[in-house]
Amino acid sequence: MSKEHTYANGEVTIVWKAELCIHSRKCWKGLPEVFKPGQRPWITPEWKSSEAIIAQVSQCPSGALSIRREGPQVDEASTHPKHTIVEVTKNGPVLVKADCEITHSDGRKEVKDKMVALCRCGGSSNKPFCDGSHRKNGFEG
Repeated sequence: MSKEHTYANGEVTIVWKAELCIHSRKCWKGLPEVFKPGQRPWITPEWKSSEAIIAQVSQCPSGALSIRREGPQVDEASTHPKHTIVEVTKNGPVLVKADCEITHSDGRKEVKDKMVALCRCGGSSNKPFCDGSHRKNGFEG
């Protein structure tokens, strides 16, 4: 199970699961005021609106970043896709955009919420999940 790191601004909490991160750079390229690789803490949500943070986190291709809302809960059924979306990214992972249960070869089951990035290049050290190895091993596809 992945260790969670949390960063809050009082309205929302950003949850980061480092083991799932494929380092797509979408977070810090899209919202550099909040996501600052190389700094500690590397996520500073107090400097941007919760709406901007939610929008940016929703673009995380691996599901390493997610949002936990503070205060009154929002009905996620209205923002959650009604069907499963599978996206084959150029030279990268397969993204499954839905809640899913993964059964590993040893029989262990793992639930992933909202999105998961699956390795296509064969080089991941965290199979079946993508760890960004495709950028280093020259995978094309």
